[in-house]
Amino acid sequence: MNAGTEFAIDVRGLNKHFGPKHVVRDFSLQVRAGEIYGFLGPNGSGKTTSIRMICGLLTPDPGSGSGTCLGYDVLRETAAIKREVGYMTQRFSLWEDLTIRENLNFVARMYGMKHRREAVDGALERLGLQSRANQLSGALSGGWKQRLSLAACLLHQPRLLLLDEPTAGVDPKARRDFWEEIHALAADGLSVLVSTHYMDEAERCHRLAYIAYGKLLATGTAAEVVSSQKLHTYAITGPNLAPLSTALRALPGVGQVTPFGNTLHVTGQDDSLLRAALAACTSDAAYRVEPIESTLEDVFISLMAGATDNFVEQ
Repeated sequence: MNAGTEFAIDVRGLNKHFGPKHVVRDFSLQVRAGEIYGFLGPNGSGKTTSIRMICGLLTPDPGSGSGTCLGYDVLRETAAIKREVGYMTQRFSLWEDLTIRENLNFVARMYGMKHRREAVDGALERLGLQSRANQLSGALSGGWKQRLSLAACLLHQPRLLLLDEPTAGVDPKARRDFWEEIHALAADGLSVLVSTHYMDEAERCHRLAYIAYGKLLATGTAAEVVSSQKLHTYAITGPNLAPLSTALRALPGVGQVTPFGNTLHVTGQDDSLLRAALAACTSDAAYRVEPIESTLEDVFISLMAGATDNFVEQ
């Protein structure tokens, strides 16, 4: 990154069409060096397309937007950007009939690295893979495949790491270990873009962007994103919550009703209307209604409900 450059990513007004569909619309983003930036949004919302445009893996529409990534122009210097990016896809994309060491050595050769043995040994050590170095990759569990994929992404010492739903299908401990490693990398100055559907992972990011069907709808820290939506949320406990949920959804002021175990979370943006709806349906003393802090998941569901799928014919 150029000396004195505050942002690892600074882009404005990027657009992308696939045929007649406007998949990403006027996308703008700033990411500081060493920041973990999370992308939230429904499937097909343009998260991956946006990330790929930023990092030189996909070309924006002609004449669309401007900006830099790692100090390079996102429209004219895509080759230079790609050399300094590590990209980890959702699906395991290495060779299952090679061992862990063979996979890493092959990737190092693809990058034309001069000191391949040292680089591979360093990656094995950092990700705790030494004891399994000679194990076939196809025999690994999801968590170990995840570690191998991350090791391969880091071999060429990128300055920017792209993670596309990296923890799908792995157990909670593997997810926690993975995020501890990502935070350690960020502390060393690596910038990270990660798309995820897990709210607990989103809360581990320094900042977030919520994208729905090509549009950036909210951005900031997790607390800022929650606050920006000005949602009011109440928790209801009591008997027969399923019919109560149906009744509440039909009333004005109720934006969303979401079951959470033995509790309903009821959200809305007009608190007076929401209170009136709750009073009308929960006058029975068996119900307990109390205000609670809105969560990132409440906001996620609310934003999804208000977004229009740009692949649906209008």
